[in-house]
Amino acid sequence: MDFIAGEVLFFNKPLTWTSFDLVNKFRYKLSRKLNVKKIKVGHAGTLDPLATGVMIICTGKATKRIDEFQYQTKEYVATIKLGQTTPSFDLETEVDHEYPTEHISRALLDQVLPNFIGKIEQVPPVYSACKIEGKRAYELAREGKEVELKSKTLVIDELELLSCELPVLKLRIVCSKGTYIRALARDIGLALGSGAHLIALERTRIGDVTLDKCMSPEDIDSFLEQVVIEEKENK
Repeated sequence: MDFIAGEVLFFNKPLTWTSFDLVNKFRYKLSRKLNVKKIKVGHAGTLDPLATGVMIICTGKATKRIDEFQYQTKEYVATIKLGQTTPSFDLETEVDHEYPTEHISRALLDQVLPNFIGKIEQVPPVYSACKIEGKRAYELAREGKEVELKSKTLVIDELELLSCELPVLKLRIVCSKGTYIRALARDIGLALGSGAHLIALERTRIGDVTLDKCMSPEDIDSFLEQVVIEEKENK
């Protein structure tokens, strides 16, 4: 493999890691293995620290392909808890409001969920990396400042209810670039006449790249060692 000319690698991002944690870990190990001071490494499609799953990492000249991967369809499995909201729409912040869920039934879910398939308008979470006058929205939110974000048009290709153990739902979501699953959880809660927040999220696919094709960060050392051995054998 030629990491300078450019390689595309697939990882399963662990829980609590930022996307940059994964990039930095791989860059550090790769530069030490190649004995180089600098090498370009980037990722396609940010995952929140509380999300896991498929992350594409590009090296060298392959970093020019990042936009190509970011625009590919993504698939997630999301676990949503109804009846409670948090400011971040996930477990990063504490529950701020409680709502009734007794009126929510499987019949109501079957009626409401299809409304989120197709082109929809979505306001991103205030706890997001969206920029407002050069500053990240989450930075302003953590400072206690008012954050107002404009809605964006995006596409939900598929929305499947995998399990329903009220007040917890598990959904499979196939969507376009720019979709905030946390915001989708918020909007589903509102549509059900309740509140909701995300309690788990796994990205299971980007384009044709699925979880079974991904390595974990624990595999990096053995992977790089194997690549070096193979290169020596081929010379």
